[in-house]
Formats: sequence, C-alpha cells, structure tokens
Amino acid sequence: MLTGKTALITGSTSGIGAGIAARFADLGATVLINGFGDTDVIAEQLADLQARGAKQVAHFGTDMSKPDQIETMIAEAQERFGTIDILVNNAGIQHVAPVEDFPVEKWDAITAINLTSAFHTTRLVIKDMRAQRWGRIINMASAHSLVASPFKSAYVAA
Repeated sequence: MLTGKTALITGSTSGIGAGIAARFADLGATVLINGFGDTDVIAEQLADLQARGAKQVAHFGTDMSKPDQIETMIAEAQERFGTIDILVNNAGIQHVAPVEDFPVEKWDAITAINLTSAFHTTRLVIKDMRAQRWGRIINMASAHSLVASPFKSAYVAA
C-alpha cells in the first residue's frame, strides 16, 4: 500500500514511534527511524522493519533539539532515498517539576524537541511534497495538549 513511499518518523527508536515505524514497514514503505538508544537494539529494530516488509530502512541518531543536525538528517535522507513522502513528527521528552523549580535548560530542551523540531522538519520537506503534489505530515500530540497536568508546564505548552 505504501510501496514507493519513504516515511521518516522522529522519536521512533522506542514507544509509539517504534510502533508507527513498524506499521509503515507492514505497508511496504521505506522506513527511516530517528532517536537514541543502544546500537544493538536499533540494529534489531532495523532488521525487524525489513522483515516486516520495509523496502529500505535507515536510522538517524539526530538530536532533534539541534536545527543544524535536523537539516543534515533531512539532506542525507533526501540524498539517499529521494523525497520524504511521509513525515511523522513524534519526538518528545518530558520533565516534571513545579514552575518555580523548573530548570530553564529543561524548558528549552522540551520546547526544542517537542515543538520546534516539528517546524524544522516540516519546513525542510514541504517543498518537495508540494513539487510532487503528494505528501503527508503527521504531528503527534499528547492528551496533555487538551488537559494539563500539574508540574508539566513545558510539555503542556509544547
């Protein structure tokens, strides 16, 4: 169903992102995963994605809080696999603390990864999607975007 399409899923070396990557593999897409983790576990995940039916697979260990690394990831993915047809902005982190005790560096990291990285990936793939007149961008969000939880100010805001 997705043969010939390339999907990039950020934050996909574990959790919901890994499940999304597996589903795209089931549908025959080329699957590009992003995230941190043990290299052996990531190698197993890539092998599993190919066994499920992914045409091609790759891993990018990009730090999604760094715009220059995001640009490099997108450029490398486009060079190796052509256009990115499907982008899933799923990367996210969380820190829990009262606002008055919330470390500024944690706020900056959460908003960079959970919010700003989606802007950067989108701005970098949308031109090709428009040119080919086909593309999908899926921005993941938490239930916390609808109902806030105590001590999660940056996560809720992002």
